[in-house]
Amino acid sequence: MSYLNQIDWDYRGELRELNELNFARFDAKLEQRIAEVRAEFRQEIARLESSLNQSLAEVRIEFHTGLAALETKLIRWMFAFWAGSTLTILGTMLALLQG
Repeated sequence: MSYLNQIDWDYRGELRELNELNFARFDAKLEQRIAEVRAEFRQEIARLESSLNQSLAEVRIEFHTGLAALETKLIRWMFAFWAGSTLTILGTMLALLQG
């Protein structure tokens, strides 16, 4: 091998080593950034999950409150209907028995 080829070969080797070192640094920084993004993502997911759970709890409370109010109204209407029907039937029976 000639002297110039040897120098060229040495420079290529040094360039390869330099590229490998730069790639290793890049890879380490990339891994670190990926870990940071994952941590931020997990925190955001946890925050959203907490917010969703709180919202669902509020919806459940409102639903049960509304359901209880509806149940109360239905019971009042049923009582009024039964009382009115019973009084009407009793009045009709008394009228028929006296007549």
